[in-house]
Amino acid sequence: MYKYAIERFYSDEDEGYIAIVPELPGCTAFGETEEKALEEIKTAMELWIETARKEGRKLPEPRGKEILLHIYKEAAESHGI
Repeated sequence: MYKYAIERFYSDEDEGYIAIVPELPGCTAFGETEEKALEEIKTAMELWIETARKEGRKLPEPRGKEILLHIYKEAAESHGI
């Protein structure tokens, strides 16, 4: 399995956890618990990769924590932190 970074957060609006894979556009999942969201995002990642391969799309190189650090840095800068 590829080593893509997974970001998780609690959504008050949805009353559960959202998991996303920033390197795989549109790859998101929901779970009532953090564990369930992780379980669901792993399935979503497998399906995303399988679909990309079938369509002949190149898979992004996993950047792991590097992408998350970039996202957090951008967020901090935009909030003046």
